[in-house]
Amino acid sequence: MIFKDYYKILGLETNKVNRDQIKIAFREQAKKYHPDVNAENSSAEERFKDINEAYRVLSNTTSKRKYDRMWNTHVGKKQVKQAYEESKRDKDSVFSDFFNMFFGTPVETDKVETKNSKKKVPIKGENVETEINVEIEDAYFGTEKKISLRTVNGKMKTFSVKIPSGIRDGEKIRLLGQGKQGQNGGKNGDMFIRININKNNKFRLEGYDIVTDLFLTPWEAALGKRVNIDSIDDTVSLYVPPGIQSGEKVKIPQKGYKDGRGSRGDLIAEIKTVVPKRLTEDERELFEKLKNISNFNPRKK
Repeated sequence: MIFKDYYKILGLETNKVNRDQIKIAFREQAKKYHPDVNAENSSAEERFKDINEAYRVLSNTTSKRKYDRMWNTHVGKKQVKQAYEESKRDKDSVFSDFFNMFFGTPVETDKVETKNSKKKVPIKGENVETEINVEIEDAYFGTEKKISLRTVNGKMKTFSVKIPSGIRDGEKIRLLGQGKQGQNGGKNGDMFIRININKNNKFRLEGYDIVTDLFLTPWEAALGKRVNIDSIDDTVSLYVPPGIQSGEKVKIPQKGYKDGRGSRGDLIAEIKTVVPKRLTEDERELFEKLKNISNFNPRKK
């Protein structure tokens, strides 16, 4: 019976190697001689079995020590370069006659995994995606929401989703293992939840800036005024300069949305001049007087 040089089979020239080196060598040889990528090579499967057998022996400290004593006698001291020769083994057996003679018949009945083998490969389940809408205040401060979704088997399931403070519009939250079920013992897929931040009557998000409308009377816009304006987390005092136009914007620094780096965007106050729909007699009289004495014409260039 020919002596099997397991080190040679793994592409190693010496037995002075550690476990990590043996593992790397095994992976390289297993990839090179895997039957699934060597369909036209009839000897690839036998070579692949020898590679697995060699790794089985050399990766175990006890069996490696026993094998090394034989290796030193047959190869190490003589430095004989032996050519590779396929092992003799029973039909469908993973282990050769050489292995069985010196190491005994193993308890495990490992099978070589090829495209024709019956062993099923674990397959991770598919990821699923959905989306939910949240208010800008909830996104800024963080919250927890419960959502109910229909699973692949048609049943409704409720998930608790923790929305972190300062999450961005369009950002996704990942729920591990809440996707489709894996196959053959594979892990379940994950669920990805896209967060859509709503704009409301008070605030709307533009990048890291929060935009809000500031409504002024015609005389406040003309004369200027200091007003209180709500930001998302407090109230700030803002001076509106005289002659400000409807549609102009006033910036309040560092009062916007969280930027994820410990800072904030700006609060943008967009001016909206509002004219009263119904006038009192005194108001009408004052507007008539202003019309008669003013030369201002916004339509004249």
